[in-house]
Amino acid sequence: MHPPPSPISLHWSGVTDIGKVRKNNEDTFLGVQFDAQEVRFLGKVGESSIEQADFVFAVSDGMGGALAGEFASKITVEKITRLMPRAYKQAAAGLQAGFEDVLEELFDQIHRALLYLGNSYEECSGMGATLSLCWFTPGWMYFGHIGDSRIYYLPKEGGIRQISHDDTYVGWLFRQGQLNEREAKNHPRRNVLQKALGAGHQFTEPQVGAVGYEPGDLFLLCTDGVTDGLFDERLVDLLRQPDAAQQTQHAALRVVKAALENSGRDNTTALVLEIRGAV
Repeated sequence: MHPPPSPISLHWSGVTDIGKVRKNNEDTFLGVQFDAQEVRFLGKVGESSIEQADFVFAVSDGMGGALAGEFASKITVEKITRLMPRAYKQAAAGLQAGFEDVLEELFDQIHRALLYLGNSYEECSGMGATLSLCWFTPGWMYFGHIGDSRIYYLPKEGGIRQISHDDTYVGWLFRQGQLNEREAKNHPRRNVLQKALGAGHQFTEPQVGAVGYEPGDLFLLCTDGVTDGLFDERLVDLLRQPDAAQQTQHAALRVVKAALENSGRDNTTALVLEIRGAV
């Protein structure tokens, strides 16, 4: 007889920092655990089994005014906590709508709420937000994304892959091979968004997808404050091979501190998610 598979756990850490230049922090990050009955908000660092409940982690970068990030985060939390338990309940009843439908509805509702606020209050005019979201179920991570925050996948075998697409012209040039990583990072139009939630855009059209995972895999969600300061190769070193001084810090803190040391021009946020064996 084969031994039963060991239970899978998820370890997370999250940090956000205002940076060295901005006067307020329009970044936000979120971690929640949920089933059909309830949603539980997670602390900045923790670990839990993934067998009995689903998890959602997200980062968002607000724009268009001093209150944009705050509004975007509140709206994101409200929509996630209302829609995701419903999706869990449908799946438990054998009525799986499909992760694409769930995530597209979620992004659409956040988009509509931001547009409503932007059109209703002068101080919110043009308000918008990026959103990069990972939804963990047993065996699969489903993701939704819009904007230039990022989702990275670091498989246990090594390497790093950006699975989200930057919704910028510069991001498109990079994906087409017309710019290398350094050229894209230094391009003067690198932060000009073609898609975002709210911000006067008519449609959302988020990128959605799925990644199968196994123990040893890592996922990184981050805002552009991280990628402004760090190349992908440096991210791998920080997450996989920290030096002796860094090993006492949790993974998200290592990433944010290094990004601030190299840049710090923008708000800087990282969420690191590690798939482990039994707790």
